[in-house]
Amino acid sequence: MESTKGMGIVSGASVAMALLQSLCTAVLTVNSIRVGIGLAALAAGSIAAPLVPLHKDSIRIPMLATAVVGAVVNLVILAWVRHLRNRPESQWRRRELTRKQRISERLQIAMAILTLVLVAAEVWTHAILHRPPTVPPTAISHSL
Repeated sequence: MESTKGMGIVSGASVAMALLQSLCTAVLTVNSIRVGIGLAALAAGSIAAPLVPLHKDSIRIPMLATAVVGAVVNLVILAWVRHLRNRPESQWRRRELTRKQRISERLQIAMAILTLVLVAAEVWTHAILHRPPTVPPTAISHSL
């Protein structure tokens, strides 16, 4: 009876580890898709003339929020993958990343940081360029 309980614990732990490894595999598989999405977004953002009609707050703000959330999630996932890769428990199965994987990971980090910088720059410049004109206090008191 005792060995059956021990086997159940080992089986449960095996299933849990298999699920975690599947999650890691899925995250690493999605890497190339994220790189493609990032490059497409960067290319689309550089074409300004057709996008001028889309520069409304109802479109701009959700798109900026989506970009920030996507960049932050990307950075968190990459940090988590590195954390899992560097754990002592992972050392027995750790293999060196290929050159392509290292470049891909660095590119994703750079693009996520670039996204955050561009969003910050857009918010800052938008506030400066589209600030409502200020009315001098004397003009308000004379109109009353």
